[in-house]
Amino acid sequence: MRLRVVSSKSEINSLSPNEKMVHLAFRASNVDFLNLMQKCPRLRVIQVPPSYRKTMSNAINVFLEMQGIELLEGDVWGHRKDLDEYFTVHESTMDEIRSMINKGMPFEEMFEEIQKTARLGPDLIKYIAKTKISA
Repeated sequence: MRLRVVSSKSEINSLSPNEKMVHLAFRASNVDFLNLMQKCPRLRVIQVPPSYRKTMSNAINVFLEMQGIELLEGDVWGHRKDLDEYFTVHESTMDEIRSMINKGMPFEEMFEEIQKTARLGPDLIKYIAKTKISA
């Protein structure tokens, strides 16, 4: 699973229309969110850093929800955009989450374990558990 890391609003125009998961590494305005949704009609997930999420308007949250786009809070720790424009969640991490779910591990414990090894945020782990593994 891959998240396309977008570092500035000028990068939105260069995105592929097939992008489904995007991490915004800049403080996006409502117009930026609308441009992103127009450029990527298949978009299902937008991840923003925790500090940005706190300052977002409620209107954009409602609009994203109406469009079926999940807004996640989280970071892409240690990602180097100059090496790869995508942040990748490795299959081994997905397998580890799947195994923990199958064992009935509580989410809090699962998050702590995954956080140590893969450095994923709780919202992304929940999303993976809900859509990629439980489905």
